[in-house]
Parts: sequence; structure tokens; C-alpha cells
Amino acid sequence: MTSSTAPTTGVDDRTAERLATALRCVTVSRDTEERDDAEFHRLSDHLEHSYPLVHAELELERFGHSRLYRWAGTESGPAAAILLAHLDVVPADDDRLWTQPPFAGIVDDEFVWGRGAIDDKSRVLAILEAVESLLAAGRRPRRTIHLAFGHDEELSGATGAVRMAARLREQGVRADLLLDEGGVIATGLADGVDRPVGTIMLGEKGWATVKLTVTDPGGHSSMPGRDTAVSRIARAVARIQDHPMPLRMTPVIAEMLTRLRPAMAEPRRTALGLLPLVTPVVTRLLAARPHTEAMVRTTTAATMIHGGVKANVLPQHAEALVNFRILPGDSVAAVLEHCRRVIRDPGVSVELDGPVAEPSRIGPPGPAFDLVADLARAVVPGMVATTGIVPGATDSRHYDGLAVTRCNFAPIVLDERDLGRIHGTDERLSRANYARLIDFDHRLLGHFCVP
Repeated sequence: MTSSTAPTTGVDDRTAERLATALRCVTVSRDTEERDDAEFHRLSDHLEHSYPLVHAELELERFGHSRLYRWAGTESGPAAAILLAHLDVVPADDDRLWTQPPFAGIVDDEFVWGRGAIDDKSRVLAILEAVESLLAAGRRPRRTIHLAFGHDEELSGATGAVRMAARLREQGVRADLLLDEGGVIATGLADGVDRPVGTIMLGEKGWATVKLTVTDPGGHSSMPGRDTAVSRIARAVARIQDHPMPLRMTPVIAEMLTRLRPAMAEPRRTALGLLPLVTPVVTRLLAARPHTEAMVRTTTAATMIHGGVKANVLPQHAEALVNFRILPGDSVAAVLEHCRRVIRDPGVSVELDGPVAEPSRIGPPGPAFDLVADLARAVVPGMVATTGIVPGATDSRHYDGLAVTRCNFAPIVLDERDLGRIHGTDERLSRANYARLIDFDHRLLGHFCVP
């Protein structure tokens, strides 16, 4: 498929089936770090069979199941781009809730269904579709392009992205653009904006999971004291939940609103023109909805709690996990200090659980950002391009310093329900959106190629 294909018509059956075949490979990353190597090998075989020119002409280095491609340029100089995507997916909790089985790779007239359809196999295959098409047309990049497809992004990328980024650093790679997942083109999510909004993220929030633990002598439930381990842990979780970290407007979100302002109706347009004066009001308005609150706060999510062994036995141990997504300007240390301060109970142990990540560096938008925005507008006419930060974690944080400009973005058009399918039930990608992805990647990579 080439960039001449109209995105609104969607991909043809053969292109859709190549994606569907990849979705049938159960390349699940689990917290236990167990994985089915055979499924990753099956996906590898599928990619190499489906994109023969890519695998004949690009250099490929493997890091476990991760794949680092080098498309050599005809000229020397800094690399043009590093394009990231990942091969692994999260589990599907309950297959019975899905309209189509999560790993069946069903294709109908409108959608390709399956875990990974959005996050993130569609981006892997769209990049390969674009490179294969350009190679078939005899195109070559002026300057080298790198493609890095990780196999453990859903487990923090420690054995995939970390190793591939280290290899690029060893080679002295410095690219104009690093492009990864994160932002999309959303409809119906920005109040007062009736046009599609493409949020091209310039960085990401940090994250940390805090474990709260209480130990107690226990005993018989007929003679309880004032508190049990369970009641103390419940009160600690409630205090953290009831006392979130402060709201704060960061420069990247202020710029996001400034870029959105021309597309807004009155009176919001005028109000945002006074942004330095009305920042507290705007910040509170953003905090009113979960998907926008994440832009202006280090978010708090109590995710797990456990304690006790029997209804008539006082628990000797109780614990809870609380996950934080950390706004730039806050830190992992600040999260721990906040938890201890609001819990106000020395009997509750507060410590980090598992890996953590500080918020990423937020770079300014530059020529590479403008290129991504222009190409996205060519694929989705009328789109408003703005900045933002990824609320979750991506592999791109491991590539810090390897590119002048980092963008987290894919030109797929999603509404609020579609966004809920990511890591959720009934993940699917429309044929039209897959066409947009391929078209965008073809235009982007073609921009770097010799005419």
C-alpha cells in the first residue's frame, strides 16, 4: 500500500490480514516475566515472510526477541530518525467479555480485532508496510534511519529497549527525530473544540508504585483492639486517595492550550488568551475529568489491597499498592514524602515496589515536530496539532538523548470509547485508521528518502 491510497477507504484485505496474522501471535508480557518464546518466533517468521525486501536490504540485529533495523543512508551525517514500536501485548483478562476472541485476529468490513491492534502491533506493521513499499519503488534514505521494535515494553523494556538504546549509543547515533507511541488524534475530548485534536507528545510522566505495609500481633476477632492491620491499611489508602498531590500547570500543557485556542469557540478562546491570569481556573477545569486531570497532577491510583486469612482471625499482616504517574516537576522522592506526610501513621511502612521512572525531559517542539504535525494534517485534514505529555510509560524514555526532538504520536482517530479499548476489552483498529498509519509512515519515511 502506498501513500496514494485514500485513508478513508481503509486498507485492502491482504494488508488487513497481515496485521491480523500478527495479532494471532500471543506475544503476551506478564508481570511474572514469563513469555511464550514460540509465539515470538512465530511473529518473527511472519514479519520476515511478509516483508521480504525489508529483510533483504536492511541490517537487522536481534536483542532477545527485540529487533533493531538499520536502513543505511546514501549520505553521511546524523541519522534522520529512530522509529520505535513494540511487539509485546498485555494479557486479556476475560475472553468471554470480548465481541471477538482477543487473539483470533478477526477481520471484518470495518475493523481488525485483537489484542495489540492499537497497542502496538499496528505501528510495527505499518512501519514495515511503508518501508517495503518504498524499497519496491527504489527509494533510499539520504541519511540512515533506525527502526527499534521492543519485545518487553509492557514490562518496562529492560531487556529490549534498554539494550537497543545502548547499542545506538555505542554507535554514536544522534537522530533528528525519535518517534514512538503515545499521542493520537482524539475527537470529542477537548471541550469547546469541534475539530480532531492531534496531541503530539513531547515527553512522558514518571511512575512509581508505593507499597504500604502494616504488621500486627493478631489474635481472635472476639477481642479486637481499636484497630486491625486491615483497618489501618484501609485508612492509609483512603488518606492518600483523599489527599492527592497538588494541581500544577506545566509549560508543555500551557503550550498545548495555547495551540488549541484558535480552534476553540468563545468564550473559551478569549479566556485562554488570558492564560497567565486565569491559570488556576483553567487548571481546576482540567482536573474535573480523569483524562485531563492527568495533565495537571501527579495521579494516584490504589490498585491492590490484601490482608487477613480468616473472618474470625485478627490479621497479622496487610498491604496495599498505590500507583502514581508523576508530573514533570515532581519526583519519585516527592511521592514517597507525600505518602508519609498524608498517612500520618508511623505504624504504616511506606516503600517503593518494583521499578520506577522519573518524569522524562520535555524538549521544545522544533522542525521535526512541525514535520510530524504537517504530515498528520495531510492524513487527517482539519486536525489541530498540539503538544502534550504521555500519561503512561513508553520505551522512548530509554532513548533519551539519542534525538534532537522526541515525539510520541500516531495519526489514528479515536474517541473516548476507543481509548478505553487500549489495555481493555474489544481492542480493535478500523481499516481506515490502519490506512492512516501506513500513509503517514510512508509520507514520513519518504520525506527522508532520495526522490
